[in-house]
Amino acid sequence: MKVKRAAKAGFCFGVKRALDMAERTAETSHAVSLGPLIHNQQVVKRLAERGIQVVEDLDELTSRQALIIRSHGVAPLVYQKAEIKGIQVVDATCPFVQKAQRLAAESSKMGQQVIVMGDKLHPEVQGILGWAGEEAIPIQTVEEAKELPFYPHLAVLAQTTQLAENFAGIVEELKSHTEDLIVHNTICNATAERQKAARELAETVDIMVVVGGRNSANTRKLASICAERTKTYLIETAEELEDVWFKEAKIAGLTAGASTPDWIIEEVYKKMTEMNEQEMDMSAWVDSCPELHQGTRVTGTVVKITREEIFVDIGWKCEGVIPINELSATKKTSPEDTVAIGDQITAVVLRVENEEGHTVLSKRKADEEGAKERLEKIAESKEEIQAEVVEVVKGGLVVDVGLRGFVPASQIQPGYVEDLNQFLGQTLRLRMIDYDPAKRKVVLSQKVILEEERAIKRTQLLETLKEGDVVSGTVRRMADFGAFIDIGGIDGLLHISDMAYTRIKHPSEILTIGDEVEVQVLKLEPQSGKVSLGLKQLKESPWEQASVNFPVGSIVNGKVVRITSFGAFVGLGEGVDGLVHISQLADHRVNKVEDVVKVGDMVSVKVMDCKPEEKRMSLSIREAIADSNKEIDNQALASQSEIKPVTIGDALGDNLPTE
Repeated sequence: MKVKRAAKAGFCFGVKRALDMAERTAETSHAVSLGPLIHNQQVVKRLAERGIQVVEDLDELTSRQALIIRSHGVAPLVYQKAEIKGIQVVDATCPFVQKAQRLAAESSKMGQQVIVMGDKLHPEVQGILGWAGEEAIPIQTVEEAKELPFYPHLAVLAQTTQLAENFAGIVEELKSHTEDLIVHNTICNATAERQKAARELAETVDIMVVVGGRNSANTRKLASICAERTKTYLIETAEELEDVWFKEAKIAGLTAGASTPDWIIEEVYKKMTEMNEQEMDMSAWVDSCPELHQGTRVTGTVVKITREEIFVDIGWKCEGVIPINELSATKKTSPEDTVAIGDQITAVVLRVENEEGHTVLSKRKADEEGAKERLEKIAESKEEIQAEVVEVVKGGLVVDVGLRGFVPASQIQPGYVEDLNQFLGQTLRLRMIDYDPAKRKVVLSQKVILEEERAIKRTQLLETLKEGDVVSGTVRRMADFGAFIDIGGIDGLLHISDMAYTRIKHPSEILTIGDEVEVQVLKLEPQSGKVSLGLKQLKESPWEQASVNFPVGSIVNGKVVRITSFGAFVGLGEGVDGLVHISQLADHRVNKVEDVVKVGDMVSVKVMDCKPEEKRMSLSIREAIADSNKEIDNQALASQSEIKPVTIGDALGDNLPTE
C-alpha cells in the first residue's frame, strides 16, 4: 500500500501564531487561555504541562495572570471586562478572523443588517457576532437564508473555515432578500487550499485518513469532503489506526485539520507506512462478516455520509449502511445534524445483506430501544427533562427524546402561542403527560412546569406584596379597559384610568405587549389574588402645579375635549381641564352648547377659579372675549393723536368784536 500526503495539511498560520505567542507568554507569566487554545486535546494537554491552563470565564482570573485570546477571537465585551479587572491580554486572534470582526463592526455602523454564515455555537462565530452587534444574524444553510425577511441593506460574511461553495449558495439566495447586498468573502485562503488538496487527493486513493480533533469544525469539514469521494476515517492519534482498514487498499491518503500539529501527523504517517511494510497475518482476517442476524445490536464507526445513506464500519471486512430514514426518530435538515465522520454509534441490524452486499442497519431503532426504559422511569417519576425542538408540525412541536416526542401547542406555555416556528431549535423544559410505548406515543408539556413555578411565585409574592409597593412587570395582554401586567407570578390589572393623567381611548396608545414597566400596587386582595396597579401614580399630578401654570385671571388657550348639556370641558395641558359653563360660552344667551363650540375647537378662555385639591377649574369664554375687547378699546384710545384745546378766539378769529 502506498501512502500519499495532501499537499496542504496541519497547522495554518493563525493556529501556529497563537501557539507560539502562548508558549512565549508562558515563559515569563502565569498564562491562561479563555477556552481551549485550539480544538486538539493532545495539544491542549501538552500546553497544560507547560503551565498554560484553560478557563471558561474571566471571573476565574486575577490581575496577576496573563489572558491569551485564542485564534478564534472573542467579542469586544471580553476585552472591556479584562481591562476593568486589570488583566494583561495577549491577543492571539488569527489575522483572518480579525479582518472578519472589523468588517462586521464596520457594516453594523453603516446601518447594514449583518449576516454571519457559520456555526452559531462556534467560538469564532460568537466572537464575530459580538463585533456586529445584537441585531446580527447567524445562519449556516441556504434553507435558513430562505427564511430571512427583506432588508434594505445587507452585509454577509463567513466563518473563516466555511466551504466556499456553500457560502456562494447563501450569497445567491440573499440577493433576493435585499436591494443592496455587500459580500465580504472572509473564508481563509489556507482553509480553502487545505480543502482543495484533500478533495483532489481523496479522488485518487482507495481510503483517506483525516487527522485532527473531533470537535474541530475545520477537521470535520475535511472529513466530510473526503467521505463524499472515498471511504474516510477521522482519527485524533496514531493509536486509533487499525490494520483492517487498509487490507484491500492499494493507495491511502493522509490529511490533517488546521489544529493538528506536525508531530501527530508524522506519527500517523509513520504507522501507516509501517502497516504497508509489515506482512499481515492472513489468519487474522475473516472472509465474511461476524455472524449477524436481524435484531443484532452492533457498534461501528461512521466512515462515509451521503444524502441517502450513512456508511458504518462494524469490524473486519463488514460495512453497514443506515438509510437516511433509519438514522433518527425525528427529521433533521441533513445527516450531519445527527452524525459525523469518525463518530462511534450503535445500531440494530435490519437486514444481513442488501443488493450491494451491505448490512442494513437502523440507528433509530437502537436509540428507541435505549430510550424506552428511560422514558418509562420518567413517566413514573414525572421528573423534568430537556429536549430540542427539531420540527414544527400541525398543532404543535416535535422534540427528540430518543423517540419522537410531541408537545401540543396548548402545552408549550401559558397563553396562546401564535407562531410555533419561533421555538424551532430551542431546548424546552418538559414533563411527560402521556406515554404509550406500544404505540410509540410520547406527549410532553412545558406549560405544566411553568404553571407550577408561577403558582409558587404567586404564593410567595402575595405573602410579601403590600399596597403602595412599586414593582417591575411585563405587559402580557391588553383589553379595551386596561392592560394585564405580569409582576412575577401574578397578572395585575392596570386600568386605563390609571395609566395617564390625560384621557386615552385604548392602552395601546402608551403600551405595547412585552414592555417592561414600573407600576404601583393600588389595591391587593390576597384571598382572590387580584391586584390593581397604577402607572400615573408614579408621576407628579399636573393638578399640583395647576394654580401656578394657570393663575386666576389669566387668559389661556385650550382645546374643547368634551361637551355636556351644561357646558364644555377645555383641556389646558396634560391631565388638566376646566369647565366653561353654558352661561360663560358667549356674551349672549346660548340654548345649546353645540351652537357655539364643538369637540376639537381651539378656544381662548379666562381662568375664573382654580381648586387643585378638587381637580376643578372654572373657565369663561365670555370673560376672555370681554377682556380682549377692553384691550382692543384701550389700544385704540392709546393710538389716537392728541387734540389741542380750542379757545373762543380760535373759533371767532377775525370776527371777534372790538370796542
